[in-house]
Amino acid sequence: MAGHTALIVVDMQNDFCEGGALAVPGANAIVPAVNRLITRYEHVVLTQDWHPPDHASFASAWRDAKPFQNAQFPYGPQTLWPDHCVQGTKGAEFHPELNVTKAQMIVRKGFHAGIDSYSAFRENDRMTRTGLDGYLKARGLTRLVLCGLALDYCVAWSAIDARQSGFDVAVVLEATAAIDLEGSKRQKTIEMRQAGIDFSITA
Repeated sequence: MAGHTALIVVDMQNDFCEGGALAVPGANAIVPAVNRLITRYEHVVLTQDWHPPDHASFASAWRDAKPFQNAQFPYGPQTLWPDHCVQGTKGAEFHPELNVTKAQMIVRKGFHAGIDSYSAFRENDRMTRTGLDGYLKARGLTRLVLCGLALDYCVAWSAIDARQSGFDVAVVLEATAAIDLEGSKRQKTIEMRQAGIDFSITA
């Protein structure tokens, strides 16, 4: 079974860690756990938020808007964020202590200026796909283990989409951290359980 499993490390980037533009509380503390997981898996994929400077999901792109407000996009409600993970900036780089050497693929997301992208599999319009599911299936990988940032956004959306794509999915809770915006941690944890995602793996 191990040969059919891939580890998906979600958005372990400077801007999501303490001191970053959109810091997730406790993000730095999970780096050792994430690195332990990386050593255990043969197949490792990293995801990387990769926004153009004027991305529509940035509050700065909207007149009189503030971070964490909601705006109506063509595809539905969208949270507006502080500018973060801008292409080519230090904030978009992976955490300096993250072991990136074993990564076989890096999936960049959020680079379309008008569409945000939480999931590693499809963007927030729920139509635009990243191609990750095809890559994994072409390699015969059927089980995915997810960790990284943030539990209640990019990890959860990726995990649920992976289940909908037919993968067996686990999330390693001790190797994640949450933003917890208006109860989002509890809500997304419930949704992941309902989707049949396994929380029993430890780092």
